Amino acid sequence: MIRPSSLASPHAPAGPGVIRVASVPSGHVYVRHCADGRQPDGVVRLADPRPNGAPSDSRQWWPPVMLDPAWVRAHHTEFDLFHLHFGFDAQTPAQLAELVRTLKEFRKPLVYTVHDLRNPHQADPAPHDAALDVLIPAADHLFTLTPGAAGEIARRWNRHATVVPHPHVVEEPRLSAPRPEHEGFRVGLHAKSLRPNMALLPVLEVLTAAVGELPDAVLQVNLHREAADPGAHAHAPEVVAELRALAAAGRIVLREHDYFDDDQLWDYLSSLDLSVLPYAFGTHSGWLEACHDLGTAVAVPTCGYYAEQRACLRYGLSLADGLHAGSLRAAVREAYRTRPQWRADAADRTAERARVAEAHRAVYQELLA
Repeated sequence: MIRPSSLASPHAPAGPGVIRVASVPSGHVYVRHCADGRQPDGVVRLADPRPNGAPSDSRQWWPPVMLDPAWVRAHHTEFDLFHLHFGFDAQTPAQLAELVRTLKEFRKPLVYTVHDLRNPHQADPAPHDAALDVLIPAADHLFTLTPGAAGEIARRWNRHATVVPHPHVVEEPRLSAPRPEHEGFRVGLHAKSLRPNMALLPVLEVLTAAVGELPDAVLQVNLHREAADPGAHAHAPEVVAELRALAAAGRIVLREHDYFDDDQLWDYLSSLDLSVLPYAFGTHSGWLEACHDLGTAVAVPTCGYYAEQRACLRYGLSLADGLHAGSLRAAVREAYRTRPQWRADAADRTAERARVAEAHRAVYQELLA
């Protein structure tokens, strides 16, 4: 249970026609961009309560305080409905069931956006499957991001999910800024902190060979410093040693750094001609959306529903089928040959965001009618 200090009100203003949403989370860029960026849309999302132990000036929203039934009981008069996106990794099915019961007790509709049908942070799919078995049947309305995900939800749970596109990730003025020019052709493989869904070394082996065959082409691999920290959860000394050896041999450019802030991440993505997602499982990707905003081509695996989000190159990779090396080499050569310009139009992205906001408001109104 959360301590009383975490029960502070997130202060959502009320008013005629205003729909107050307890959103989990609220401050994440995806959720913020589910609101119309041009004008008020009549929906107010409660601010994320500060978790115990988080600094007072932090934007940290995890672990989400609103998932505790005690918070719902203390604040049920301050919101009209509950919208869950993500952040429930640490909740057991029993805890999620108790949350559902508490929401029903206070007659608060539950909306759930199914971002992940397979959690990219969990090697074992069973915990996430168990959570979905609670949330999807219980939700009063479901959203998801692609037709493929909606089809899987229908097959597995016999539930309909409204498909809404992922809104833009990059904001103005960067969304409209011209891409910086650079020499050559740069392929990026971002290892991050070596998430469980990454087939990093098999993908890297194919990329080093494929990129090495192309004139004026460079393969850049980025890695968070914590992968080399013996005290960190992400510590992976064998992977770090392999990457450093490849860098020493001149086969890759290796960049080890702390987590990027937004501006650093946009700079990095804009410096690439092709970003390769080395995911062996997963569902959707905000990284892909950021690349679309900035005009960086993306090569996505055949697992999940990444290819349904935006224009991209595909290659074969999944847990069931492994890595299809030929398709990955072909994707790299295609990007090198055609230099695809699949950048989002800023005006289109703004209009799309407004449609996403209206879709949410319409569902909220229907549930509260």
